Amino acid sequence: MILYPNAKINLGLNITTKRSDGYHEIESCMYPIPLCDALEIILAKKTTFAATGIAIPGKASDNLILKAYELLRSDFPDLQPVSVHLHKVIPIGAGLGGGSADAGFALNLMNRLFDLFLDDWLLEEYAAKLGSDCPFFIQNKPKLVRGRGEVMEDLALDLSGKWLVLINPNIHISTKEAYAGVKPQKPIHDLVYVIANPAVWKDALTNDFEKSIFENHPVLAEIKASLYAHGATYAAMSGSGSTLFGLFDHQPTYSIGNQGYYVFEKQLP
Repeated sequence: MILYPNAKINLGLNITTKRSDGYHEIESCMYPIPLCDALEIILAKKTTFAATGIAIPGKASDNLILKAYELLRSDFPDLQPVSVHLHKVIPIGAGLGGGSADAGFALNLMNRLFDLFLDDWLLEEYAAKLGSDCPFFIQNKPKLVRGRGEVMEDLALDLSGKWLVLINPNIHISTKEAYAGVKPQKPIHDLVYVIANPAVWKDALTNDFEKSIFENHPVLAEIKASLYAHGATYAAMSGSGSTLFGLFDHQPTYSIGNQGYYVFEKQLP
């Protein structure tokens, strides 16, 4: 059985409070985009994991897909072993949720493969144990997310027909670096209102990580400015970076030259 886990972008990202458990409360709109990995899981005599495409750091046993399998097996001990093949296309550690997408899609795939008939809400509970962004990918549709990312509500947002440009300059930004530069605070603007009014996005739809990360990595601010200079109606950093994205009303004529950056361009379905 094969599925194609897709990435996401963050439209606005507010860091509102720091929790007693060390995590931060966030508020953001997550939107699925058509940049995809490929994930195959089949029944086997022994559980194995293989990966192609972009190299995945760390041990295979630490991959979230296998963790998702073990999480299900802890409640359903009779699950048959599986053979997993992941072809990695989504840049890693880029603020696009690629690993979280793989885990969320793996839960959905195994729910069908093993005929578990688990409802979305229960799959989301499993996903929340794997990572903050993982629950989003169970339903995989525009959501207003709060808490650590596991508190979600549907959002009426349709970007169909817009052109999306992603640019990742191959800069790694650790979670520690991202959060070290932000001071949690109550948002100035109501995110639901802002999302519903695209005319104010450029001024009011902000990512709290940008200020300090742009100071540490000025090239990211330059890429964002370049996206606007080439006609983007909105541009921002996704998640904690380092991917920048731009939304365009028409197919852009955008070139960054031969700088070795990862670039993705596609019209949103």
